[in-house]
Amino acid sequence: MRKIVPVSLIAPDAPLGAEQNVLRAAQSPGPAMNSKSLLNRKVQIAFGSAIVILLVMGAFSYHSMVESSESNRWARHTDEVLASLQQLSFATTKVESSSRGFALSGQESYLETYRSSVLDAQQQERIARELTADNARQQDKLTVLEALIAQKLEYADFMIALRRTKGLGAVAEVAQSGRGNRIMGEIRAAVDTLQNEELHLLAQRAAAAKWRFRQAKIVLLFGTILGLLITAAAGWSVQRDGSKRGAAEEALRDSEEKYRTLVHAVQDYAIFMLDPLGRVVTWNAGAERINGYGAAEIIGSNYSSLFPPDDVKRGRPEEVLRNAAASGRHEEQALRVRKDGSKFLASVTVTALRDLSGKLRGFSEISRDLSETKESEAKYRGLLEAAPDAMVVVNQEGEIVLLNLQAEKQFGYRRDELLGQKVKNIIPEGFAERLIADGTRSAAEALAQQIGAGIELSGRRKDGSEFPLELMLSPLDSAEGTLVTAAIRDISVRKAAEEHLVQMESRYRGLLEAAPDAMVVVNQAGEIVLLNLQAEKQFGYRRDELLGKKVTNIIPEGFAERLIADRLRSEEDALAQQIGTGIELSGRRKDGSAFPLELMLSPLESAEGTLVTAAIRDITTRKKADADLLQNVQDLNRSNEELEQFANIASHDLQEPLRMVASYTQLLSRRYKGKLDADADEFIAYAVDGASRMQRLLQDLLAYSRVGSKAGNLLDTSSEDALRQALQNLRGVIQESGALVTHDPLPTVMADEMQLIQLFQNLVGNAIKYQNAGVPRVRIFATRAVGKKWIFSVQDNGLGIESQYFEKIFGMFQRLHKREEFAGTGIGLAICKKIVERHGGRISVESQVGEGSTFRFALAESDRKS
Repeated sequence: MRKIVPVSLIAPDAPLGAEQNVLRAAQSPGPAMNSKSLLNRKVQIAFGSAIVILLVMGAFSYHSMVESSESNRWARHTDEVLASLQQLSFATTKVESSSRGFALSGQESYLETYRSSVLDAQQQERIARELTADNARQQDKLTVLEALIAQKLEYADFMIALRRTKGLGAVAEVAQSGRGNRIMGEIRAAVDTLQNEELHLLAQRAAAAKWRFRQAKIVLLFGTILGLLITAAAGWSVQRDGSKRGAAEEALRDSEEKYRTLVHAVQDYAIFMLDPLGRVVTWNAGAERINGYGAAEIIGSNYSSLFPPDDVKRGRPEEVLRNAAASGRHEEQALRVRKDGSKFLASVTVTALRDLSGKLRGFSEISRDLSETKESEAKYRGLLEAAPDAMVVVNQEGEIVLLNLQAEKQFGYRRDELLGQKVKNIIPEGFAERLIADGTRSAAEALAQQIGAGIELSGRRKDGSEFPLELMLSPLDSAEGTLVTAAIRDISVRKAAEEHLVQMESRYRGLLEAAPDAMVVVNQAGEIVLLNLQAEKQFGYRRDELLGKKVTNIIPEGFAERLIADRLRSEEDALAQQIGTGIELSGRRKDGSAFPLELMLSPLESAEGTLVTAAIRDITTRKKADADLLQNVQDLNRSNEELEQFANIASHDLQEPLRMVASYTQLLSRRYKGKLDADADEFIAYAVDGASRMQRLLQDLLAYSRVGSKAGNLLDTSSEDALRQALQNLRGVIQESGALVTHDPLPTVMADEMQLIQLFQNLVGNAIKYQNAGVPRVRIFATRAVGKKWIFSVQDNGLGIESQYFEKIFGMFQRLHKREEFAGTGIGLAICKKIVERHGGRISVESQVGEGSTFRFALAESDRKS
């Protein structure tokens, strides 16, 4: 970034700085060269040395500015990487939420959000990989993250398919395994690792930049002192040339006046001076354009009027000046307020100005409105990516300068393979010729002839295959000249449908149009190739809006699946199974409303293969009475188990917005800690702590819900293996506390393995947590009881429990200690009680205050020996 020297902005009546004095002395003409006796060799040497020192200092200053710019670039790069990772985490969270929403409700609208989120996650993966291309370690970690996201997408697709095929109960049963949560936890851990690596790199670069800055200060200080000494020694000679120096000073003032005129004319940057108290001294045209104040309105006023009211209340304007005075320079990106009250994001640089004695003379501020470029670029790119068609932007030389994701998919190229390439690589004939039709017309004239016209051409994919397309051209004025935005649509389906329609219409038109019901003919790919007038009326579409489209647009579920029931049967076998059978499904009209229908399927042999003719009848009236009766029966017969399944799935979605809040508050804490005032740091810390505690509460509630109304299939389970897995899950807590956990040989029992692991994990975790200052000691053992039972005991040396609380502690949200003493939600022992009861047992505790506690529970003995 080119830096503007603040001293050039000083008001005309301000005293001259040291830099100006040295420059004027260097520009002053020496004695006449026609007489060697009058030439002062010492003056020549002094001024020569001063000039050399200034050049060296200038070169070193330039080098320091380059280093500072590079450091700033890396800081911005880190912010971009962190933002990209955050967006990737957010997109993955939306994938989780939308897939779960569909699993809960079965509504197709969730799938639109799901597909959009999948595309967004894939795009953010590419962005993150491009941004970290220079870091092999980050690339490796990003590969791990991409693999986890792929697992999450696979799991989400599985849950969607399971909801479609087997319904809500099957989804709930799979969801209890917690696999989705584990994958999301690993994804968040991987994102955190990537973010921490970027922050570590930024810290290293900041330390190196700080060291270089200290080195530059020492060199510049030494050079300044040396130059001042040389200048002082030569001062007595310079005084003899007072008249000539006066002329040089006049020339310099003229130069400064010209520079002030130049600065005042700058429109893209607000450049103005402040006195030591923050009052505006000068005001250029850019400042007037960006901030809305005229020079007469703002000069003499405090510059705090440019800050938001909240910033003014907490003393932010004074804080900025203090920072600039302390370090010499202050840079930030922050909100500013125009005269009309509107806010905008600005890049601000405030520089402190001092005289030779070090006294503060004022400040200069240079700011730029970032919203003008960022908002317009973001909006344009957002519109481009959101377009349903392929979008390609081409310059006057026929080179592709911008494209969207649909263009990548349609032509089979990656984005980097097309940027900068000729458009004729993908549209060989017709497009490039329309940019400049011939040498006698300008590009704008050639474009104007095509605007608004849908042009049918031929496209070529990366694999060499060609397909028909329709494109629309629009001009786009830019700093590089007139560009062309082309909206490209693949019309292969439409063309094939048009050709097929010509063949089929004459044969079947009369028969179909005479039918009293809606008639639709569908090919093996599920595409509509023919329909009658009744179908148009029944579904509310024009005929051309359905031809070539998927039958799922009007019959979303059931019909298309019957075309090919599975891969083990031929199309003819699948169709024959349905012929002559009235199938009840749901139809969707153009306005989005759904209605019940009954359809009859019949095979139709053609040159293109077996087609299906569907006779469709609206049975809304008949179904209304049935639906009322069915609703009453469903309300009466809904079981407690179904309600618990619903609560289990819904509780997952409670975590999604909370995860987003926790993620962004943690990001605020990392990025702005120490940069804001003490109150802001404290408030952010409260938000981070509150979000973390709420997450723990929801996780415990979800764990409680997963236990269900009964245990899963009780199988022969090694309780010793289950304990080992629980201890593995607690390894961080055990290592941190130094706990000694021992156990006797444990038997094989009849149990749900996942619930048994949870039971051990909760009891051992509590035994380690509720301790005095000593080393926690925990022992687990089992004894045989009558009736083929095993009694398990978890014994500790902790605080102990008073007898009146023996039953109370197993209730929901029951806590015997303050949160400040021991973290927790008061749900862990309630989960333990529910698990044991679902296994047909009972849990109890024996304890004395100060002497530890022993928790006991019974499980059925396995039929095979342990």
